[in-house]
Amino acid sequence: MEFFLITLLNSLSYGLLLFMLSSGLTLIFSMMGVLNFAHASFYMLGAYFAYQTGLVFGFWPALFLAPILVGVVGAITERYGLRKVHKFGHVAELLFTFGLAYVIEEVVHLIWGRAPVDYRIPESLNFTLFTLFNTQYPAYRAFMMLVSVGMLVSLYLVLTKTRIGLIVQASLTHPEMVQALGHNVPRVFMLVFAGGCALAGLAGVLGGNLFITEPGMAFSVGSIVFVVVVVGGMGSLVGAFIASLLIGSIQTFSVGFDYSFIDLMAALGVIIDSNSSWYAGLSITISQTAPVLPYLLMVLMLIVRPRGLMGTRET
Repeated sequence: MEFFLITLLNSLSYGLLLFMLSSGLTLIFSMMGVLNFAHASFYMLGAYFAYQTGLVFGFWPALFLAPILVGVVGAITERYGLRKVHKFGHVAELLFTFGLAYVIEEVVHLIWGRAPVDYRIPESLNFTLFTLFNTQYPAYRAFMMLVSVGMLVSLYLVLTKTRIGLIVQASLTHPEMVQALGHNVPRVFMLVFAGGCALAGLAGVLGGNLFITEPGMAFSVGSIVFVVVVVGGMGSLVGAFIASLLIGSIQTFSVGFDYSFIDLMAALGVIIDSNSSWYAGLSITISQTAPVLPYLLMVLMLIVRPRGLMGTRET
């Protein structure tokens, strides 16, 4: 029971962090039709900006300043880069964002070096929130979950209950009409792209000190983010939320199971001979397969339901 409850809490915190990161990518794709390959790089920038501003102002101002700075970088990227190549189609957009990811990584190397930086959890949140059985649960993970849920509620309210959200949604389906009503549609798209990048930056602020802030962090989470978006359904925020929690649970729980497939088959009454050619392959433990399980889920989803859990055929 202790293992189950603690792992469940850890999977929730990791899943909500994945959603915070993937929600920005989903928002950009649903509004603009752009699959941003550099999205995880903005997550990395959020962590580094938080580290740098935290040295001067502390963690709490950095929590607000870093996402804003990442959003500004995103707005400049859309206005002077992505908008220029948009007229050449989706292939040009993919190549642009793919190259941008490498540019951002090299800029990080030039400014902060190739070694990890000392970005730590703030002292005000570095304590035990509660003790469950014999395990102490850190307050920072609970803070991450609180911010993620607050971001989810705020994003939902902005998109569905405010005039800004109505303009954004209308710009997606009827851009000519929105333009005729006097709204600047390109500016709306720029703000949407900046907002998506800012969400990735916020995820970097929260995840950078819990994990490791180093130049390879974008690569380590970038592929998982696309798995979340594909499994949840391209352009669906609800699907991204469900897929984030699902993949977070799969990865977190599977790491804790040190059972091989031979053990599982033995529990079902199937005994594998040690001289069998299958023995070596089936002796792999579930924890060893944990990194590949999300990608296996994505492949199965593309075979069974290509549009994802909550995606529509049009998206």
